[in-house]
Amino acid sequence: MVPPTKDATIATATGGSAVVAAGTLCWRIEKGSLEVLIIHRPRYDDWSWPKGKLDPGETTPECAVRETLEEVGLGVRLGIPLATMTYPVNSGDKTVYYWAARIERSTPVPDGSEVDDLRWVSPEEARAVLSNPTDVAPLDSLIEAHRARNLQTWPLIVVRHAKAKPRSSWSRAEGERPLAATGRRQATAVSRLLQAWTPERVVSSPWVRCVQTISPYVKQRSAKLKLVDALTEHDARRKPARTRAAIERLLDKRRPVAICTHRPVLPSVLSVLRRHMPDHLHELLPVEDPHLAPGEAVICQVSSANQGRIVSVEQFRAYDD
Repeated sequence: MVPPTKDATIATATGGSAVVAAGTLCWRIEKGSLEVLIIHRPRYDDWSWPKGKLDPGETTPECAVRETLEEVGLGVRLGIPLATMTYPVNSGDKTVYYWAARIERSTPVPDGSEVDDLRWVSPEEARAVLSNPTDVAPLDSLIEAHRARNLQTWPLIVVRHAKAKPRSSWSRAEGERPLAATGRRQATAVSRLLQAWTPERVVSSPWVRCVQTISPYVKQRSAKLKLVDALTEHDARRKPARTRAAIERLLDKRRPVAICTHRPVLPSVLSVLRRHMPDHLHELLPVEDPHLAPGEAVICQVSSANQGRIVSVEQFRAYDD
């Protein structure tokens, strides 16, 4: 797999482009061969990928999932990020972020408006049929990942809890310090962001501010929640080896998971992730304190074929107050 650039893997809803859009390359294995889903758009009379412009306040992953659902009726879980394309349009530049999305049992259906036809085709057929030359680059990323056995992955997501009430204004136990009003809004935004990867499990520090951060997502998705003392500030400071061991166990389980913890715990968590990725991805992990802003997340895609090997890193801030 070609090492992803920071622009491709750390995408936000804002930027210098006049237009920002996001989409997916849906893929499946049919009779042992890779196939991709291409769509026909009657408005442009072209063959392309499911994609569209961001709605106000939406992050690029949320947009990619929403557009895929609206255009072809598929509820997808995002996989690895693919090549990001920037090209000129009438209003300036347009940047489109793409992700791989595996389809196993669902059947795509064109919406009849934005999309009037679709086809499952081989990568070679897609290359010949795609109307816009810029659509080929994400296809090449997908093919290369497939050849490297890095296309089938599962997400491991690390979330720093949302903004809490100041320590200076809290006189009770530190573990009981709750989210501030801004933090509660951030928690809702974190829930929307996590929908792009739909982890079935959430592992969190039991301290109130962490639990409150991931509760909207847990309730929305009926996800399984496990509280782990090793992810608290207290335990990570006294026994950092236990914290690192907790993250290693989650990597061993090979199941989609979101982890919610505290700023002082992040160096231990990130140190484990760094050991499981190739050198070219190290620079995509945050290295300076505070590592993540309140409510911000790092998304690692872990290879299903190469156990424990992280093949992509992304970073998103779901909400700014």
